[in-house]
Formats: sequence, structure tokens, C-alpha cells
Amino acid sequence: MVENIHPIFDQILSRADKEEQLGQKSVVVWLTGLSGSGKSTIAQALERTLHENGFVTKLLDGDNIRVGLSNNLTFSVEDRSENIRRIAEAAKLFLDGGIICLCSFVSPTREIRQMAREIIGEADFLEVYVNAPLEVCEQRDVKGLYKKAREGKIKQFTGIDSPFEASENPFLELRTDEKDLAACRDELYEALLERIEIES
Repeated sequence: MVENIHPIFDQILSRADKEEQLGQKSVVVWLTGLSGSGKSTIAQALERTLHENGFVTKLLDGDNIRVGLSNNLTFSVEDRSENIRRIAEAAKLFLDGGIICLCSFVSPTREIRQMAREIIGEADFLEVYVNAPLEVCEQRDVKGLYKKAREGKIKQFTGIDSPFEASENPFLELRTDEKDLAACRDELYEALLERIEIES
């Protein structure tokens, strides 16, 4: 039986140790925007580009969070907030492990994004506003969610009967109604490089 169990953070390998081993600086890239704005598509393209250039990443989005870490949560206001809290805590763990963490979530209010920012830390939280007008997102409607929301089959859907608050001072804003995927990915990748490269 192990007795006197207590945290020994001073004996745990540091983030700097991990970054040195991986040859990169870790950050959290938080992509926010309406459903259909292009968040996940850009995040996936960016992850591939980072991987091809030797960077170690982890992508978190609804597909891998809602089926596991947050599979007990609904889409109520309270549960959405709890979902983002859990995501931010998970992202911080990857950050501390020296890994570049890409988070793709609607995260509709400034308050909810500020909560994530405070958990992760101001210096390491790079908010990317993936901006496309509602009508463009509705035209895309990849998952048919807007149609269901308009028909009343989905309640409290962001952009329809629940508000989305635009980013005020993002690290980067990407207008996906004006630029194609490659241009958005490249712009984000270039902006990110100076934050993740270790000077030789």
C-alpha cells in the first residue's frame, strides 16, 4: 500500500523538457466560428501541413470529444459550458506535454472562450476566428443542422435561436467566404510558425 501520496510536480518532466525533445514550442490554436464556417476543415488541413513539416500535434473537435470525454453532456447552456471547460483542460495537458493542440469548436460566446483562455493561459491561447456569414454557412449546411434548426427540430442552435458573439481581438481572422481552403490554411500556418519554431 502506497502511503502519503501527494503531488510531486517538481519531479515531473517540465514542458520545456518536452518541447526540447520534440523540437517545437507548444501552443493551443482555438478555432471558433459558426457551424459550417470551415473550422474543422481548416484544422484538419493545418494538422496535415504541420505533420508533414515535422511538428507533433493533436486535433480536438466535436467528433472525438462528444463520443468520449463529453459523452454524458447535452447541448444545454450549462452542458456546453462544461464541455468547453473539459476541452480546455484537456488542451492544457497536451500543451504541457509540448504538443501543438488544435481545438475546433463553435464556442459561441466571449465568456465561454474567456473561460478556456484562462484555463489554458493567455500567452498560449491563440484564438482564430473562422468567419463566414450565416447565409453562407446555411448554404453549405454540411450536416443538415441549419435545416433541422429552421424546422424546429433542433433547439438553441447557434446562429438561429442562440447567439454567436464574434471574436473581438483574435490572433487571426480567416474569411472563408472570401478565401479558399488552401489560402486559409497557409495564412494560419505562416502566422503560427513564429510561435512554434525553436530558434537554432
